[in-house]
Amino acid sequence: MAKYRYHRLDENHAQIRAALERAGATVVPDGPVDLIVGLRGRNYLLEIKTEKGKLRVKQEGFIRRWKGQVHVVRSVDEALAVIGVQA
Repeated sequence: MAKYRYHRLDENHAQIRAALERAGATVVPDGPVDLIVGLRGRNYLLEIKTEKGKLRVKQEGFIRRWKGQVHVVRSVDEALAVIGVQA
């Protein structure tokens, strides 16, 4: 089990990860957020939630402390938009 994987994956996790990989991104699923994504020399931290899903207290704390960007995405379209790819 991954160092940071303390919880179950959201139901849309596999679908979003697969879409990012099809778009040509490198996707690492083990980190302080659900996905670390790389594409065209840029890095993206993505926290995946369902439509009504809420961040846990630890997730909120990480996002507040992080000096870069963390994107909360709820769909394939949102995830692709973050990395600059059209669905």
